[in-house]
Amino acid sequence: MQLTQANTADLGFSKGLSEAEASLRLQEEGYNELKSAKPRSWLAMLATVLSEPMLLFLLACSIIYFLLADPNEAFILLGSAVLVIGITFFQERKSERALEALRDLSSPRALVIREGIRKRVAGREVVRGDLIAVSEGDRIAADAVLRWSTTLEVDESILTGESLPINKMAEDALPDEGTSTRNNASYIYSGTLVIKGQAITEVIATGQATQMGLIGVSLSSVEISSTQTQIEIKRLVRILGIAGACLSIGAALLFIVLRGGVLQGILTGLSLGMAMLPEEFPVVLTVFLALGAWRMSRKHVLTRRVATLETLGQATVLCVDKTGTLTENRMVVRELRTSTATLRIDHGGAVELPESLQPLVSAAVLASPENPFDPMELAIHSFGARCIYSKDTADWLLAKTYPLSPSLLAVTNVWLSPEATEHFVAAKGAIEAIARLCHIDGQELEQLHQVASSMAEEGLRVLGVARSTMEKGPLPQSPDAFSFEFLGLLGLYDPPREVVPDAIKICYEAGLRLVMITGDYPGTAVAIAKQIGLRDPSAVLTGSEVAALDPKELASRIEGITVFARVLPEQKLAIVEALKANGEVVAMTGDGVNDAPALKAAHIGIAMGQRGTDVAREASSLVLLDDNFTSIVTAIRNGRKIFDNLQKALSYIFAVHVPTAGMSLLPLVFGMPMALYPVHIIFLEMIIDPACSIAFEAEPEEKNVMNRPPRGREEKMLSWKRIDLSLVQGIVSVLICFGVFAFALHLGRDIKEARALTFATLVFNNIGLILTNRSWTTSLVGSFKKRNNALMGVMVFALTILGLVLYVPGLQRLFDFAVLHPDDITYCFIGGTVSIAWFELFKYVKRRRRPQIG
Repeated sequence: MQLTQANTADLGFSKGLSEAEASLRLQEEGYNELKSAKPRSWLAMLATVLSEPMLLFLLACSIIYFLLADPNEAFILLGSAVLVIGITFFQERKSERALEALRDLSSPRALVIREGIRKRVAGREVVRGDLIAVSEGDRIAADAVLRWSTTLEVDESILTGESLPINKMAEDALPDEGTSTRNNASYIYSGTLVIKGQAITEVIATGQATQMGLIGVSLSSVEISSTQTQIEIKRLVRILGIAGACLSIGAALLFIVLRGGVLQGILTGLSLGMAMLPEEFPVVLTVFLALGAWRMSRKHVLTRRVATLETLGQATVLCVDKTGTLTENRMVVRELRTSTATLRIDHGGAVELPESLQPLVSAAVLASPENPFDPMELAIHSFGARCIYSKDTADWLLAKTYPLSPSLLAVTNVWLSPEATEHFVAAKGAIEAIARLCHIDGQELEQLHQVASSMAEEGLRVLGVARSTMEKGPLPQSPDAFSFEFLGLLGLYDPPREVVPDAIKICYEAGLRLVMITGDYPGTAVAIAKQIGLRDPSAVLTGSEVAALDPKELASRIEGITVFARVLPEQKLAIVEALKANGEVVAMTGDGVNDAPALKAAHIGIAMGQRGTDVAREASSLVLLDDNFTSIVTAIRNGRKIFDNLQKALSYIFAVHVPTAGMSLLPLVFGMPMALYPVHIIFLEMIIDPACSIAFEAEPEEKNVMNRPPRGREEKMLSWKRIDLSLVQGIVSVLICFGVFAFALHLGRDIKEARALTFATLVFNNIGLILTNRSWTTSLVGSFKKRNNALMGVMVFALTILGLVLYVPGLQRLFDFAVLHPDDITYCFIGGTVSIAWFELFKYVKRRRRPQIG
């Protein structure tokens, strides 16, 4: 029966709301859309950026220099501050859009019945009490109760994660107030998709009150926590900032007391403060992660929150959504069974169908619509097209369809051949329905159920198929009137992605625990878990069991569980929170609306880009653009590489602060002229240091990066051991540089010449620290076997800039340098090399005691 304007009245739904009633309710209850968070203005974001103490200090230094010293140097300082502010501001502008995506998805157009007239309206204008007509292919605009339906099937996978469509049937009464409507066969939900059939529904909830809206509320309430490295860097910056400020004030006072020059005392204090101030730490972190995100995008992984990249290497648990992530989110025919034959079907290619199975396949195709929309019927047609057997039904005409009904869960099609003298009848459906049509009972029915159960345990959706014939003439009112012959069983399933088993094996080698979370039944979930190679696939916990546990009990029970089945959205979120409570670093994959809160709550949310919903993509940290599960392995590999290289870069920057700070303080302590002005320090720290971080970012990964367990959650980016070794590197460097400065003055060299010698030694030392910190195990010579074009570019850049400031007259005057001769440059190069020799010896001894891959 086609739902038309004419027959709508026959069903008793001639009126619906009036336009006035609909308009009044729209005013009272608001539009049928999700409220989105008010975006921050650019002024608010700028205020957040400028609240960083180190940026305020840098700006303060620039202003003081404008007032007390050379404006040219002040402009250089100000330019450096603007650079840092600009980069940070750019990152702040990447705000969340998850609720906006939810609003767009949940507001399709709707066919409403108002005052007896069917009309299309925007989904946002639907109100509670509206009658809506839905049919195959429609996106449902609001939560509603069925008032009339025929063979209605709805895809609710974006809400429940269940891959198969749900049969829906009309019910006369609304639920009592407070009754949950989820999983009720008489209700349809906003954002879901009609796969088959037609219905007239009455809207019972719109906007925030819908199931989609409840997910939106849950999503907006989830806090995104800072990563451990972000917290650690902030703490380190705060400590060094306080220490730098104290030393800066102390140095200024000491200069004024010992030498009496207030202006020079202030400039000396500023120089030391800037040398101590770790203003490049967040810059390097931002640039490093941004470049890492760019490299990930070239491997089909989009990074939405770059700060999570360094957390990837720390992930201990990967929670995987089955439908569309581990599986292809499409149905295929997997198995055929008759009383005499069984055939397992592999993916792709033509199928040579045995003669005994040809009637089963032919009848299954004929029992499906000619242009199907249902995933299982699409799979049956696709399989029929692949089979090699005699097909002589192309010119047959469909005479009648007996649709699925609550009393008989089977579809029967009656076909007529132009040459034939009788009708051909094909039926498919639930085992009980087909057995009833074929009059199968007793022991034969019990055996049939046993076979179907064994197929279901393998994760298959089982359908029975039957056929019959009837002489031409009037057709009966019910398919029960035909004399059916039972043909056999079809087993269909949502197949795993081919690349998944190998990817899972690599994840296990990398020390990750894998957990499947799905809305499907336990049997289906366990079958898929076995096929893809999950460990302990029989360790199952259902959604109802999760709901019955409080957070502490769930955290205790969750240990050792591999499969979570029949899970609802809020339960996915509870599972993620329980894993986090157990100290796990959680990565969560998903593609549906139902995954969004858990994706946002996880330390690392990974969404599917092609099959995933906008909501899932916007709630995630990473998006797999190719929907390839192996891209998760690539992301974890790159995350570990990013952490390793970021650790090296930060160690280097920590070490290089010591000689700049030392050369600002030691001349004052020993009564010598100032060796470095702020312009020298800002040059070293704001130009060379960030450039050097690019060189570290481009370092190739360690050979054992995916053959070691995740780093411990308490493992810090800069451990005390690493800080100690970095300090020793810096102390040796400052002793060499101070020795060059003191020796030059001892020989009677001009202060400008001594300053130039010291600065050149610092630059060579800077390059030496980069080279030796490329690996803390491999020798400097061995490191050159690993190609790094960015490193070569940095070295050329640094040496070019050094040449310019030493030999271009205008820059010489700005930096207060004198011209250096070739032998002077040679001595500076030797000084820079000697400063790292001890660390190369340390690495050699370490390799001899314990060989490692560097």
